[in-house]
Amino acid sequence: MASPGEKFSLPATTDGSYIGRMKQKEAREKILSSQFHEELEGLKSRLKQSKTKVGIKISGGTIQLQATLPPKSGNGKNKQALISLNIPANLNGLKTAEEEAYELGKLIARKQFEWNDKYLGRKAVKQEIKTIGELLEPFEKEYFKTRPQTLKSQNTFNNYKIYLRNYVGLQTLATEQELQYVIDTLPDWSIKICISAINVLAETLTLGFRVKLNRKIEKNKQTRNIPDDKLIEKSYNLFDQYALKKRNHNLGCWNKDSNWLLYQWCYGMLAVFGLRPRELFVNPDIDWWLSEENIDLTWKVHKDCKTGERQALPLHKQWIEEFDLRNTKYLEMLKEMTSQELSFQQITNLTRSVSRWFRQVEMDFTPYDLRHAWAIRAHLLGIPIKAAADNLGHTVQIHTETYQRWFSLDNRKRAINEALNKKDEVETLRDEVQRLKLENEKLKIELERYRLGNSIKI
Repeated sequence: MASPGEKFSLPATTDGSYIGRMKQKEAREKILSSQFHEELEGLKSRLKQSKTKVGIKISGGTIQLQATLPPKSGNGKNKQALISLNIPANLNGLKTAEEEAYELGKLIARKQFEWNDKYLGRKAVKQEIKTIGELLEPFEKEYFKTRPQTLKSQNTFNNYKIYLRNYVGLQTLATEQELQYVIDTLPDWSIKICISAINVLAETLTLGFRVKLNRKIEKNKQTRNIPDDKLIEKSYNLFDQYALKKRNHNLGCWNKDSNWLLYQWCYGMLAVFGLRPRELFVNPDIDWWLSEENIDLTWKVHKDCKTGERQALPLHKQWIEEFDLRNTKYLEMLKEMTSQELSFQQITNLTRSVSRWFRQVEMDFTPYDLRHAWAIRAHLLGIPIKAAADNLGHTVQIHTETYQRWFSLDNRKRAINEALNKKDEVETLRDEVQRLKLENEKLKIELERYRLGNSIKI
């Protein structure tokens, strides 16, 4: 039997939205269903070829064994019976079902079969209810049996684990009643991702329940300090100021070629392209970035990133030169740091380092605020929403609902005033065109009179 991970291949989601995740989930379920039925037919064929007098039947999401067995009462003739061992109807369950089918077949052939607690469906030992903490390890093991372990899938699982640990609680019992109680008491901003994490865990470990949202979620009232272009340009120099202070403090002995240069480069790239910090470190295509063929100055985002591969276009190309973003000195540092394939945890540590450096140089905003600033700048420049959303690697829905939520009053004023100014300019031009048309008509009339006067004199 093929292992659960074989032949499993999914395209990257086109965005990080709920709709994008659901589309990927549907695609994954379709692939797994096709592979499951293929392996099921293979199992049935093997049982038949080995002349094992046990069949397989799928019912109620479980795999059941079917065989001609003596009556449970001990009296009467043998007859067809179904045995449910609570084996989940998935790829991993097929392996268990095959082992159980051969074991049952041997008992039948040797006439040693008897209806014990196992085959009667009774639990000889009551199953111990486990906590979330006790289930995290088997959750991870089962989760990656049906998914390739890529940086993207590890990132997704890590987010589930963080929310289960920090918000659901490691000591919480993994029962529907207990988990639903926890969900009902969580703050609005964390409830949806916690519901998703719990339900994925329950589905993966076949716990037999799902939790649900029982209340209306209020819109997030959180505020962000989204920098405008002037503040972004000004804040770029905070890295240099930090380096100067350090050098003076250490009496000129401080190494100017320290890591701050790389993180200043990261700052500039996030500002120019609106990238996620992780997209700078996952297999960066440095050769393309420096290539003469890269006439549009795009940054190639690797396929292992959250929303798959794309070429991000710059907004404010002049910043590429002003921030010296194609300086080979900085890029050699990046190349050295990423020369070997990095693990998920190593990339996570690098993205955390970006945030730490923002705090260290006393930046008034976070790395992700530069991504929000890119989205707002694109809107103010009149770039179509679809183009801006594609460039950031998410849907139009996410672009409008999530990013434009941080559209401040000042930005709204600016957008409205610019629109009104454009309207005034258009009306002024329209009036000017109309005036020129009238003058043109007058000149035509005067020219006609002049011609007519000359013809009379002649």
